[in-house]
Amino acid sequence: MKPNIFFTADHHFGHENIIKFSERPFESLEQMNEELIKRWNERITDGDTVYHLGDMSLGKPDVTKDILDRLNGKIYLIKGNHEYSALRVADRFEWIKDYHEFSIEDEEAVHGKQKIILFHYAMRIWNASHHGTWQLYGHSHGTLPDDEMALSIDVGVDCHNFYPISYEEVKDLMKKKKWTPPFAPRS
Repeated sequence: MKPNIFFTADHHFGHENIIKFSERPFESLEQMNEELIKRWNERITDGDTVYHLGDMSLGKPDVTKDILDRLNGKIYLIKGNHEYSALRVADRFEWIKDYHEFSIEDEEAVHGKQKIILFHYAMRIWNASHHGTWQLYGHSHGTLPDDEMALSIDVGVDCHNFYPISYEEVKDLMKKKKWTPPFAPRS
């Protein structure tokens, strides 16, 4: 069985003030951490792939390690602006990068592959955006208005009921966009 692919961002484990800043529905830091772990593991199994688009944890490195050890899946980290602790437990990640481009085999996509750009921050334009490449980001905690004319979305937990979202869920969201290729083929 092929592993599932998930995307997420902005957990901010160990960051009590994010509850207030992002108006998260949690009574305490402990409740937030536990609920985020629970929702992660409800969706993700050990064999699944998770691309985390930054701001994993603001907790101390030992607390961050304990949380990471409880999370299912193979985690690939795109660095955000709050990675001090995650970088100190780098061996928990398959790799850590600033930016990543890759393709997923998908028979519904052009040429049978969907190209995706991963970055912590939203971009207005990205490599091959005019050819249908998707851009997934975090950082904004749902405060950035969605651009229905662009194939980009915020995959942060604040936008998705505190769950990571699957490739299929991202694909469904992209299908709702009004994006059209800017260059019409010539006859």
